[in-house]
Amino acid sequence: MYSKSLVFTSILCLTVSLISCSSDEITTDESLSIPETYEFTRNDQSTVDFSGQSNRLLMLTEMGDYIKNQAAAANMVDIDVLNNMYANQNNAFSTNDLNTSGKQLKDKTAASTDYFVNFAGGGSTLEQAEVRAFFATQFTNANTASQGSDASANVAGKYLDGTSVRLFAANGLEPQQILLKGMMGACFMDQIVNNYLSTTVLDEGSNKINNSNKILESNKNYTKMEHLWDEAYGYVYGAGGGKFWDSYINQVSADADFYKVKQDIELAFRKGRAAIVANNYTVRDAQIKIIKAKLALVPAIRAVYYLKEGKGKLITDNGAKAFHALSEAYGFIMAIRYTNNPITNAPYFSKNEVNAILTELTAGNNGLWDVDYLNTKLDDLATTIATRFDFTVEQAQTVN
Repeated sequence: MYSKSLVFTSILCLTVSLISCSSDEITTDESLSIPETYEFTRNDQSTVDFSGQSNRLLMLTEMGDYIKNQAAAANMVDIDVLNNMYANQNNAFSTNDLNTSGKQLKDKTAASTDYFVNFAGGGSTLEQAEVRAFFATQFTNANTASQGSDASANVAGKYLDGTSVRLFAANGLEPQQILLKGMMGACFMDQIVNNYLSTTVLDEGSNKINNSNKILESNKNYTKMEHLWDEAYGYVYGAGGGKFWDSYINQVSADADFYKVKQDIELAFRKGRAAIVANNYTVRDAQIKIIKAKLALVPAIRAVYYLKEGKGKLITDNGAKAFHALSEAYGFIMAIRYTNNPITNAPYFSKNEVNAILTELTAGNNGLWDVDYLNTKLDDLATTIATRFDFTVEQAQTVN
């Protein structure tokens, strides 16, 4: 048995060895000063800033908490509140810092340079509009479910899962989980690997010249390239306390088969940032490949894990006990569309392939409520994902 991390390491080493370099470019990492933590300074002042990313992570946290808290209190989920949070308008958040930040989630949803501006990853302006409308539909689904009674086949409503009140749409999907996991992909993942870690973005215009000459941004203590790298880092680690991708990287790395994922991603971020400081763009680009490959593993592993967990719970409460896990799987499968294979600069599963999996997952009569249908499909869907990423379903199941 071998882990996906080992496979990617082999591929990446081969890829890096094939990269050609100009004669005047540093190509080794022997001279890099790589800190133990993500801390970089100039003139004894920090050069790291990812406040915009921290704000967006906190915004999504508040959106998820709003739905959860309204459900727990048996209150209606207000569509306008969620729309205002999504676009950061009308002082929708709990803090003035978020309300006045000038940041929002909506304009960063399906908005990366590589996939949705240059269309290298198969994106389009039409897809962008569809994705944003899809999340707005989750607001409506949460609203409808919050005003219903007990959820049942083809009926939106509430379900008491232990001490948690969950809201289910008519097809059994949980809007809150679709929003959280889906946005982790359509916003956070997309921005990390297809925007801020895109060499098109990092090297745009005079960025490389200015970085090499340490020409700082106006009234800032960092170069444009340094800041772009920090923004990618912020979408993973910017909220503190282990939220979103940070949390799931930890969960994946708790498994012996994938134990290196966490340390490899963290090291690549630190090493790549150090390479930028040292004007070592060959090493920087090698770290980009590592981050893209290792980060893509996380939604794939968790999707397989939750598909199998969901199958194991189908016999409980006419299947309803499984819907939380299957909704998490649905959201993580969505996120795979926004991954970036460093070999191809395209997603590991195309938009059409992801949509086909999601359609198959909910194609039973009344969606997830068709337990007999799901029993015949979940294993195959899990295998399809695991096979593409070259790990086994069994490996993913052992993750805590």
